[in-house]
Amino acid sequence: MDAQDVIKYPVSTERTLRTMEAENKLLFVVDRKATKADVKKAVESLFKVKVVDVNTYIMLGKKKAYVKLSKDNPAIDIATQLGMM
Repeated sequence: MDAQDVIKYPVSTERTLRTMEAENKLLFVVDRKATKADVKKAVESLFKVKVVDVNTYIMLGKKKAYVKLSKDNPAIDIATQLGMM
């Protein structure tokens, strides 16, 4: 899978912004067939960051992934790059 096929779009809500600040995590809607390893590789290659952990879940037919970044890469910088902030 191509990185741009895996990551569909970021999710920006009040809750995700708080999680971004408190836990250095971003939330993305991802391809339903993507594995945690696929999501990790896609985020690392698209944004040139180090991913520590990926948690996925499916809700209302969409697969979402919380991506925890290393302390060296603030999630707020990626959110600004994506136009979320």
